Amino acid sequence: MDSYNEQVVQEALERAQDEDPSRTSVIIAHRLSTIRSCDVICVIGKGRVMESGTHAELIQQRGVYYQMYTHNGSS
Repeated sequence: MDSYNEQVVQEALERAQDEDPSRTSVIIAHRLSTIRSCDVICVIGKGRVMESGTHAELIQQRGVYYQMYTHNGSS
């Protein structure tokens, strides 16, 4: 997805959350920047949840999410 369309998707996700903060959304994202502001991020691999937490928590753990985030140049 190009950066313009990524921004369109990001704005739609933010708008949906602002309209109803109690809404639960499941987002499958190719770019980690799309989910960076989510309340809970789950890293799924090999059929199971490998890690979960906020962006900051997952970066601090330096696990799978951290490796993906730093490998992809924070994109």
